[in-house]
Formats: sequence, C-alpha cells, structure tokens
Amino acid sequence: MSLFGSSSESYVGVDIGTSSIKVVELKKRQDKVALVTYGFSDRLANDYGDANKLDIKYVTSTLENILRKSNISSKNIIASLPTFTVFSSIINLGGNLSDKDLSLSVNWEAKKVIPLPLEDIVLDWQRIDDRNLVQPQPKTAAKATANKAASGLPATAAEAPKKPAVNRVLLIGAPKNLIKSYAYTFKSMKLNLVSLETEIFGLIRSLVGSDRSPLMIIQIGANSTNLFIVDKGVPVLNRTIDVGGLDITKAISKNLNISLEKAEQFKYDLANSGGESRLPKAITDALAPILNEAKYILGAFASKENRDIERVILTGGSSLLYNLPEYFAGILEKNVVVGDPWFRVAYPLELKPILEQIGPRLAVAIGLAMREFDKEH
Repeated sequence: MSLFGSSSESYVGVDIGTSSIKVVELKKRQDKVALVTYGFSDRLANDYGDANKLDIKYVTSTLENILRKSNISSKNIIASLPTFTVFSSIINLGGNLSDKDLSLSVNWEAKKVIPLPLEDIVLDWQRIDDRNLVQPQPKTAAKATANKAASGLPATAAEAPKKPAVNRVLLIGAPKNLIKSYAYTFKSMKLNLVSLETEIFGLIRSLVGSDRSPLMIIQIGANSTNLFIVDKGVPVLNRTIDVGGLDITKAISKNLNISLEKAEQFKYDLANSGGESRLPKAITDALAPILNEAKYILGAFASKENRDIERVILTGGSSLLYNLPEYFAGILEKNVVVGDPWFRVAYPLELKPILEQIGPRLAVAIGLAMREFDKEH
C-alpha cells in the first residue's frame, strides 16, 4: 500500500481514530467534487494500545454499522494511518544520484531514523523540491504495493523528476503488521482498499489546498494532539503529544465537580454560546501543553529555515471551542483560524450549518476521499 498516495466514481475516506471512526463519500460531478454522504461513530471504545495491532473485529463491526446507516454506496476506500503509528523524516542526500543509488541511499538513511528493523516496515519516500504540489504522486500502484507488504517485501520508489543538486526526501515508514491488519479488515468487508496514507496528507488536501506558504496545522483529537509544519504542501516537521479534547473534558469535570458526560455537554454548550469572551481557566490550563509544544515547533522552524510561518490552522473535534482561535492567536502571536475542510467540496446549502459544525471532526476523511480526484489534475 503506497503511503503517499480518473474518475467519475465515488470514493470513501475512512479515518479510524482512537475514539471514533469517520467516513465521507465524495463524487466528481462535472468539474466539482461533491459530497455524497458522511457518517461517524460517537465513541470508539478501542484504543491503540499497541501501534502494530488493530482490533479488527471491533473496527469491522463499527465501520459496517456506519457505512450502512450513512447509505455509503462506493466500495472504493482510502484509509488513514494514525499519525503516531507512522515514522516520518526529511532527509538530505547528495545530488547527481541515479534512481538506483538514491533508493539505496534512502534505505541506508532509513536505518538511522526509523527505530524498527526495516524488514518490519513498509517504507515509502518521495523527492521534494520547490515544485512539489499538495498531492504527493504515488511511486507504486496501490495493489502492487499491497502485495509487496503482504509478502513481506518493502515498498520502493519508482521514477522521480529530474535530479536536483541536493536531494531532499520525505521518508515515511509504517509497521508492516498494521498495514496487513488494515488490508485484511477491508478485504473481509469486500471493500476495495485503494490506498493507505498518513493523516497529514488528508489534512493538507482538505484544509490547505494549493496554498504553498509555510503554515502550521494543529489537530486536536480526543486523546492526543498532532502538530505539523507544512511548507510548499509538504509536512516538514511534526510532533504528537498525549493531550487532547478528553483532557479538556476531564479538567472541566474536576473543576466543576460534575460527571464527564456533563462536562462534555458543558464544552459543547460553550462552543455554541458565543457568550463569554474568555476561556475558563480549567480549559486554558489543559491547553497549555499544546501551546507550549506549538511555540517550540514554531521556534525550531524559524531557527532552521530563517523564516516564519504565516498562519495556524486548527482542526479536530475540540477546535470549535468558543474563542479558541483568538486565544491561540494571543499566545502564539500568529493568525489563527479554524480550518474549513469543505471549501473545495460542493454540498446542498441547507446542510451548511451542520457541516460547519462537524467539519473539523471530518477533515481527515474529507481529504482522504479527495485523493483520487486531485490526482486527475
């Protein structure tokens, strides 16, 4: 399965997270990508205790239920691998290398940056330079790569653009056992797994589009937060911390001495109230580790590249907390917005209120479903 990645067919983006499963089906209608349907689970009881394993039985039953209730018609699936299960790194290699020598060099460097034996990893990589677009081009066909993964052979790169003076390479590696689990899960459901890719590429596709300026994406999930620096459509720096929306809910629960269910409702009511101009201290304290990590990453990028990012995009279920962009903007001294993953998708106008509300939760799934359509350009 290519970790990077003609059609009038529809495609389904499937985002399997630690607390929910989200699906979005998109279809090409004339020159527009249009929403067909969507669905998600409220709570996925399974947690990835071991990054190399997937609770196939639970995920299958939950996903089948979502697909049925959402009236998903397509069998074509693009699924995401959780960020914390994937190893990624930007490596610099000498120029004037043949494709064969570059491939050997990448595999050699991979041994230094990936903390697992390469025989246990599906490895993929892509040359990056100023001409890169948001949609990384696949170097192997999805089915051929899936066969290699299933047979224990690493994925390799195919032809690349003409050789630059220095080769900057985006290296991606994922545990082979996890890839096999995904392949088995969708095969058992008689679904066509077109591709697997990391969450960040889905987010870039749905939230960034063709914008090539340097920016930060902060994805606040239920149990963790992913922070990415994206430059020219390529993720060049990322960190994951074990703080997410659930920590905010727990902080509210403890501060107000109420149940987690009531605290979650309080958080939802706060996001829709538009009343208080300031976030409660319990919430700002819970957000502090995220902001500290964001400041560290911003500083690291500025120091290394000698330039600053232009904006920060918030996404994930907790990104809609009232006044959150303004609060982040004040701390980070950046332009901060909640990303709109629907900005490239056509949908019925009457659905706008609900789609705006759930959009941040579906951002990865939307971007996944757009993958094959973007390849047409």
